[in-house]
Amino acid sequence: MSKMYAGARLRRLREERRMSQADLARVLSISPSYLNQMEHDSRPLTVPVLLRVTEVFGVDPGFFSKRDTARLLADLREALAGEIAESRVSAADLGELASRLPGVARVLLDLGRRNELLSERLAGEADGRGRAGAGTSTPHEEIRDFFYRRQNYLHDTDLAAEHLAAGIGVRPGDVIGALTRRLADAHGVRPAAEPGARLHRYDAASRTLHLSARLRPGQRAFRMATQLALLEHGEELDRRAAEDFEPGSPTHALARIGIANYFAAALILPYTAFHTAAEEARYDIERLTDRFGVGHETICHRLSTLQRPRLRGVPFSFVRVDRAGNLSKRQSATGFHFSRAGGTCPLWNVYEAFAAPGRIHVQLAEMPDGQRYLWTARAVTRHRGGWGEPGKTYAVGLGCEIRHAHRLVYSDGLDLTSTSAAVPIGMGCRVCERLDCSQRAAPPLGRPLLIDQNSSTFVPYPVQDDRTDG
Repeated sequence: MSKMYAGARLRRLREERRMSQADLARVLSISPSYLNQMEHDSRPLTVPVLLRVTEVFGVDPGFFSKRDTARLLADLREALAGEIAESRVSAADLGELASRLPGVARVLLDLGRRNELLSERLAGEADGRGRAGAGTSTPHEEIRDFFYRRQNYLHDTDLAAEHLAAGIGVRPGDVIGALTRRLADAHGVRPAAEPGARLHRYDAASRTLHLSARLRPGQRAFRMATQLALLEHGEELDRRAAEDFEPGSPTHALARIGIANYFAAALILPYTAFHTAAEEARYDIERLTDRFGVGHETICHRLSTLQRPRLRGVPFSFVRVDRAGNLSKRQSATGFHFSRAGGTCPLWNVYEAFAAPGRIHVQLAEMPDGQRYLWTARAVTRHRGGWGEPGKTYAVGLGCEIRHAHRLVYSDGLDLTSTSAAVPIGMGCRVCERLDCSQRAAPPLGRPLLIDQNSSTFVPYPVQDDRTDG
């Protein structure tokens, strides 16, 4: 077992509880000097101390894993790619910063992103296409980061939804009935089908929830559950959104909707029952869609939220991608890094899914840092219903670290121990470290290209050898 150095996290826990080193040392039955050494990574966090800390602070041991450091490090390497190449900052230096001074690392990360967005704004104004408000993240990007920072799990919200589900009798086969009764009995709201382009519309004056006649039963249940969350837990939604965003701002309003959607999924797929079913089915997505009567994407998204302490499921990353490579949804309970720039990797199996819609594709993939994942991907299509009306097609991906892969039915027949079986993928061509990839679609940031009129290579953007003589 490798030694665990987690001084920054231990110090953060202590400071959040407003405890001095002497106070925490007394609770842990160790000396203040020993605690000080652990907080400064002079000594590792021992198993007895780790167990005691989890009891005192009520956190899972996974809180001290290297997963957060890996995510932060990947974000830093992307946001500061150009600066890193110019200054010759090593990966080891960045890793040291991310693990020992995560607060400073996040400040640098924020500055790097602001610098990138400001550069885009100036470039846009230079060619006459500048836009107001550039230089900051969009509200939708900030909402994705809100859930990303929480590893796609909201504990209090999940518990409240499960409690309500038990109270109103939500169960497979009668979800819509239970929601209809609750809306009517507690709020005087009645659902009504209507034609038109809107998925739903709530009329507070008439207490009517208008739902598109084109919605499938699972989609109708989700919209009803979301409205129920807004009606019954509005104050809780406000409080959670205000943790990161100013009340009254666009991001606060979007966060409120996002948390209501989370509540809705947790209401129609209550945690304990869904977790039990997922474990029994070995995370077979198709079996779960049949059992709970909802779509493939809904099941995948809910699987990515199963991170309740002492009742954890497989930690998944969830992604939804269109044919052009745009990520419209991305959430993660793992260390998998989604690129913010330069698209995604063309070798990733989410793109293979478009070639055979309706079939689940499985891939063993390896990131440049050596971390391997098992990914499933399936193309899903949504039609508005009328002849000739364009539909929307996405690839929905669900992936987990290889150490959890044996728990999934999709690992059957695969050699999970072989590194040669894994497809080498990256975070996106602009920031990918795989300089010898023949599939690269853009030159790597911060690396001078090797331009030689007398030779050519299979690699579309060969770079200069940065080794120096001597």
